[in-house]
Amino acid sequence: MTLLRIICLVLTIIFTPLAAAAGSLLAKVDISQQTMTVVYNGKVAYRWKVSTARRGKITPLGTYRAKWLSKDHKSSLYDDAPMPYSIFFRGNYAIHGTYQVSKLGRPASAGCIRLHPDHARVLFNLTRKVGLKNMKVKIQN
Repeated sequence: MTLLRIICLVLTIIFTPLAAAAGSLLAKVDISQQTMTVVYNGKVAYRWKVSTARRGKITPLGTYRAKWLSKDHKSSLYDDAPMPYSIFFRGNYAIHGTYQVSKLGRPASAGCIRLHPDHARVLFNLTRKVGLKNMKVKIQN
């Protein structure tokens, strides 16, 4: 066995468990119920109230991958509105925390998916743990 082959084998053994440990994450949003079910490594981990698009706005239906994260994001479209723990999944659409927690459980956003800031932090950290490519957002009626 050549030295190069031994090195490749050792690297495979070392790094394969890390990739497998990353896991999978799915944020399933039910617009009709204004809830999010978080499925982590195939098991339901959380179920939270959300706010999706209010009348005249849309939250896009479909399945998306997380694209990028922004811990202390401010909206460039809505007067620097705070969007803590943002997980962007389609253009300007994101899952993020809101300080208008009294509105959770009913449509109130301009299209994003709003969560309690504590829940947004949990989801943000899980997304960082599994990696963007392993985090999906599924939005349905």
